[in-house]
Amino acid sequence: MTDYITTYSGVHFYPMNPEPEMVRIQDIAHALSMICRGNGHVKTFLSVGQHCIRCAKEAQARGMSERVVLGCLLHDAGEAYMSDVPRPFKQYLQGYVEMEEKLLSMIYIKYLGSDLTEEEQKLLRQVDDDVLYYDLKILLNEPSEKTEPEMKVPFTYQFVPFEQIEKEYMEMFEKIHYNINNNSQSGGEK
Repeated sequence: MTDYITTYSGVHFYPMNPEPEMVRIQDIAHALSMICRGNGHVKTFLSVGQHCIRCAKEAQARGMSERVVLGCLLHDAGEAYMSDVPRPFKQYLQGYVEMEEKLLSMIYIKYLGSDLTEEEQKLLRQVDDDVLYYDLKILLNEPSEKTEPEMKVPFTYQFVPFEQIEKEYMEMFEKIHYNINNNSQSGGEK
């Protein structure tokens, strides 16, 4: 048995010892478009990639910085290499959580130039939790005691083919990443 996974692009990726040069945005976009939210326990297929796009669009509509928007798009990128583990179970997997955080931090540094600040992480979590509220309500008929969040971007739960999600994810990434890099080089806010 090997200690690596072979990614969509053919890279041998070692999840226990990740290296930034082995992380490829194409692998992330492809894998996340194929992974179903909630381990598949949903009314209809909704990919992790589609969830990330929704979070990024919502952050954008709320006027958050491009770093936070790209952070939202990438916030589940570790799942492209380590799988999607539902929150209620993940909290008991301390070693897994630490490895996932290490990998995600590496991904943020690679694509944002630095890890997210505490404030940026707080904003990202709020958007993620607000989108999750509707995922649970609509995909699982799961009642919540939380106040229904007001969303800036309308979205539906109709099935979208993975190829379309992968393409949209890549286009969104390229646009925001380009803007962040250009602002950084021209002395603007990163």
